[in-house]
Amino acid sequence: MPSLSCVYTDLDGTLIGPGGNLFLNGDGRPSLDGARAVEACARSGAELCIVTGRRSDSVIALARLLGQTSAVFEAGAGVLLDGEVHWLTGEWQPAGGASVHDQIGAAGAPALLLEHFPGRLEVHHPWADGREVSHLLRGLVDTDEADALLAGAGLGSLRLLDNGGVHRRSEALAGLEQVRAYHLVPRTVSKAAGVAFHQRARMHEPAGTIACGDSREDLQMAPVVDTFWLMANALEGDPSIRDALTGVPNVRVTEATYGGGVYEAVVTTLAQRGDRR
Repeated sequence: MPSLSCVYTDLDGTLIGPGGNLFLNGDGRPSLDGARAVEACARSGAELCIVTGRRSDSVIALARLLGQTSAVFEAGAGVLLDGEVHWLTGEWQPAGGASVHDQIGAAGAPALLLEHFPGRLEVHHPWADGREVSHLLRGLVDTDEADALLAGAGLGSLRLLDNGGVHRRSEALAGLEQVRAYHLVPRTVSKAAGVAFHQRARMHEPAGTIACGDSREDLQMAPVVDTFWLMANALEGDPSIRDALTGVPNVRVTEATYGGGVYEAVVTTLAQRGDRR
């Protein structure tokens, strides 16, 4: 079995604890587990690559803080590699001064979804601002229904992906049992595609990589890595995600939550592979 060469990790709900704090665990108490996961990668020589729905500017700053030179941002819309950004948006490309985000808005796709799901979907302010590709929404909807709606309106080159639970909501969504973050993106965009692009660029063999996450979209990374580690808090927030694990043989569920789960994934993998670097 090859040495661990790269750890792909989601941020919110995975490496980072409640409230976007690296130093809090699932109970809201101080914890160094997330930082220890970063340290374990550094000590072993494994690259740590952030894979997140966050914007490029915030991800670039965070990657630098963690000592990394690569990241996958906006749910796979772009990949940062040593200061260069590579867009994975397919037929949707910036043109005439209009970003992909602008073009998706002009096509009417966000308005279509918001009108179809009243009281169940809204713009995820303030994190929706300043994006180059994805339209960030929050609420609780059926993504298959959303995709069918888009296709019926001639917008089948777009899709709505579920990127996990969030805590912010307006009064309009007060009656929902939970609130999730959704990215409206070109259909070619996915975290799995971003990981695969990064592997090719860095010459990482899939067998030498693992991924960590807490959402259905994160789970899509499983086929392109050796092992996908689902954070325990993912099942606490959305028990139905267990059904999605059927037929995905390389998924393991952590005992710990958030950063503790990532630390568990890294040290367990290193121990199983006898990695002494």
